[in-house]
Amino acid sequence: MNFIFIVYFFIIGLVFGSFFNVVGFRIPKQTLLQHQRSHCPSCGNQLSWQDLIPVLSYLHLKGRCRYCRTSISIIYPFVELFTGSLFAYSYYIFGSTVELFTVLLLISLFSIIFVSDMTYMYIPDKVLITFFSLFFVLRMLHPTITWSNAFLGGISGIFLIGMIILLSKGGMGAGDMKLFGIIGFAMGIEGMMVSFFLAVISGACLSMAFLVSGKVARKQPIPFGPFIIFGTLTAYFYSDKILTWYIAFF
Repeated sequence: MNFIFIVYFFIIGLVFGSFFNVVGFRIPKQTLLQHQRSHCPSCGNQLSWQDLIPVLSYLHLKGRCRYCRTSISIIYPFVELFTGSLFAYSYYIFGSTVELFTVLLLISLFSIIFVSDMTYMYIPDKVLITFFSLFFVLRMLHPTITWSNAFLGGISGIFLIGMIILLSKGGMGAGDMKLFGIIGFAMGIEGMMVSFFLAVISGACLSMAFLVSGKVARKQPIPFGPFIIFGTLTAYFYSDKILTWYIAFF
C-alpha cells in the first residue's frame, strides 16, 4: 500500500471536511449560496485564507475568531479530522476499488449530517436526496450488490425506523428514517441490519450513561445521527467479522 496515497487521501479529506462543515451549517438555515466567501457567523467578517486551513487555523487561532474573538465550535476541526482520517483509512482498507467510492460517499454524507444533527437536530432532505442520487448512479455504473438486495435493504431500513417512530411516539425523527433507507440501499440488507443493531445498542448505552451522570435530563432529545454514523461505518468496515463472531458465539 502506497503511503503517499494514504497521506493524499487524508489531505483531500481535510479539505472536503472543511467544505462539509459549511454545507452542514448553512443548508438547514438555507444560506448556502447567500455568501460567496466564508465568514464569521458572529461578526460577519469575511475570512482570509489563513483562517481557512483545516485544523491548523483552529489551533493557531486557539479556537477563536481572529476579529471578534468569539469561540469557534469544536465541530469544525472535529469534522475535518473525522473526514480526513476516514478517507485515508478507507483507501488503506479498500484501495482503488468501487467499494472505496461507496464508503467515501457514505463518509461525505455522514460528515454533513453530523454537523446539521449536532447543531440543529435536523437532517436536511436536500442532502439526503443528493446523496441518494449519487448512490443510485454509482449502483448503475458499478453494482457491488444486486438491485434486489439494495432495494430490500432500503425498504427494511425505512420500515425499522418507521416502526420505532410509531412505537415510541416520536422517539426518532423522519430524517433518521430516510437516512437508514439510504444506508440500506448502499449496503444491502445484511449491512443495514448490522448498522441498525450497532446504532441502537450504542445509542441506548450512551444515553443511559448520560442520564445516570446527569449530563442530560429525562426525555431530553439526543441527536441519533452520530450513533447511526458509528453503527454504519463500523458495519461497513467490519460487518463480515461481526457476523462471523455473532454466528460463532450463538
